[in-house]
Formats: sequence, C-alpha cells, structure tokens
Amino acid sequence: MPDLLPIGDDPSLLIVDDDAAFRNRLARAMEGRGFIVTLAESVAEGIEAARRATPPAYAVVDLRLEDGNGLDVVEALRDTREDAKIVILTGYGAIASAVAAVKAGAVDYLSKPADADDIENALRAPKEAKPPPPENPMSADRIRWEHIQRVFELCDRNVSETARRLNMHRRTLQRILAKRSPR
Repeated sequence: MPDLLPIGDDPSLLIVDDDAAFRNRLARAMEGRGFIVTLAESVAEGIEAARRATPPAYAVVDLRLEDGNGLDVVEALRDTREDAKIVILTGYGAIASAVAAVKAGAVDYLSKPADADDIENALRAPKEAKPPPPENPMSADRIRWEHIQRVFELCDRNVSETARRLNMHRRTLQRILAKRSPR
C-alpha cells in the first residue's frame, strides 16, 4: 500500500453518481474510512453541493450522468475550492476523457468498477505520487464487452444499428449480447 496522506481537518466528501446502489455502497465504505459524505445523483445536485458555504474537500464524480457531464461538477468544485481532491469515475474509459478530467482539475481518473480502496488511495495519495497500477484491471474481453454494451445502449438497444456502427455482423453481435459479461 502506498504512503497515503491523512484525511486532514476537513473529511467532507461529495459523491456524485446516478447509480443509486453504487453511490450508497461507496458512501457507507467511505464513511467507514472516516469521511463525512454528501450524496448527489445529478450534475445539478453536484454543482449545488459544490457551491454551498463550505464546499467539500474531496469528491468522487461519475463522468456520465443522466443530466450531463460530471466535468461540470469538477469545474464548479474548482471554482469554489481550489484545493479539493477530485477523482473521476467512468464505466467508459477513454484517453480523451481522462485528459479532459485532469485538465478540469481531477487528481485521478478511475474506470468502473472501482472499489473503495482504489478510490481512497487516489484521494489520499500525495500530489506528486504516481498512482499504483490497479490490482485487478479489467481484461481485454471485459473492456470489449463494456464498449459493445455502451454502443448498444446508445443505439436504444437496436441490434441492427449497433452492429452497423461497430462494423460487425448482426448475428455475431447477437451471440455476444446473449453471453454473460466476461470477468
């Protein structure tokens, strides 16, 4: 385990995620680690929490939310509290969005499913420290499956349209969608 900074005098943590089950599980785990958690499920709620009289010292923000982009929450936090340590989470990791997150002021960018240990390590890591490689990174098969699922959802679960956009035969796509997700 890397050398971590103490939480400090202000243990306030904002969690912004539209997945209620994940948000609540993460909140319980982070409260157990000494953080005082505030929850938000949308960009609007996240920005409102960031603009309160005492903005949070830490934040975990999902990149894609129902009502917009989590980077808007990051920018609002940076405007109200420059020293806030912010981690971006996403189920759809891409280099371009990771660069945008860091430019907006996030200290780290983690792919879902990230566990509470990974998130705490990112929040409490010294600024100059490089994050350690993930203990259990997603397999290439899992990343491919996640990408296909994302495109399928963006195409309103239309198999033919998804197959066209992925440049894949429709029956091949149907077989992939019928299988369980790889580990």
